[in-house]
Amino acid sequence: GETLHVMHLEVGHTDGDSVVWFEQPNVMHTGDLFFNGMFPYIDQGAGGNVEGYMESVTQLLKKIDDDTVIIPGHGKLSYKAEYKRFLAMIDETFNYVKALKQEGKTLDEVKALGLEEKWADWSWNFITEEKWITTLYTDA
Repeated sequence: GETLHVMHLEVGHTDGDSVVWFEQPNVMHTGDLFFNGMFPYIDQGAGGNVEGYMESVTQLLKKIDDDTVIIPGHGKLSYKAEYKRFLAMIDETFNYVKALKQEGKTLDEVKALGLEEKWADWSWNFITEEKWITTLYTDA
């Protein structure tokens, strides 16, 4: 038979995220812990937060190999390399916004500055760059 793992992660998109991993054929459904190529929605009103989201993604990355097929909550099928890129985007944008906040910049000032150009394509109809900056700033 097949081994199926259902994992609850304490904090991420919300405070109740679960992931399903089919050990064979090496497929993981991450749900909203992966928005492939897009800024994620982190529901801060439902217990989600940026640092918890990154920790949950880090835990999942440790469980999979380069051949694991990932079914994200949003976006096309993917692999570990894209998932690592997604985590790097969150980490880099969070550290950037956090540094600006620590310098005393207001949310509106950070929005006016925007993110680095390399993240421009990550914006989508629900989570625009401005909304993502707001999420990051709230948790910074």
